[in-house]
Amino acid sequence: MTGDRRAVFLDRDGVLNRAVVRAGRPHSPASLDELEVPDGVVRALTALRAASFVLLGVTNQPDVARGLQRREVVEAIHAALLARLPLDAILVCYHDDRDDCACRKPRPGLLLEGAERYRISLPASFMIGDRWKDVEAGRRAGCTTILLGDGWGEPAYGPPADHTVASLEEAAAWILGRTTTERGAT
Repeated sequence: MTGDRRAVFLDRDGVLNRAVVRAGRPHSPASLDELEVPDGVVRALTALRAASFVLLGVTNQPDVARGLQRREVVEAIHAALLARLPLDAILVCYHDDRDDCACRKPRPGLLLEGAERYRISLPASFMIGDRWKDVEAGRRAGCTTILLGDGWGEPAYGPPADHTVASLEEAAAWILGRTTTERGAT
């Protein structure tokens, strides 16, 4: 069952916090010392919160299943983000591709879980991510999708995002402009 609330689902690494780039590829911060929240993230989330959006982080953290990261470190990073950002929750998939779970993006399981838990209308909601898996998860869940950046140069697997932006602040402004227009039209 879903509800009537609107949400913005946000990927973690590359959206809520800076991705750590190693050999030209984005990675999760390995520790709290590597955690960095980009300028504008708090302002963007505060504006979305003021418009009554539920704000949910949704993140794949396969390094736990791969034995490259400890779950306690991931949870400490989430605690730090939740303390600094006006998020309702961060939903996590700790699996690797070989686990074939329903929650690992590009599958929509995390978004469906959030919709159930917070009574969210997925067609009235948005998914913001920096990679094709984020966009595809949002599309499969029925959300409007926003790609932040260029997708790290990865080829798209499926339709492109509904909108592309350079920053989370730009994404928030687009969402707020779109929802204001839609409310004015009803």
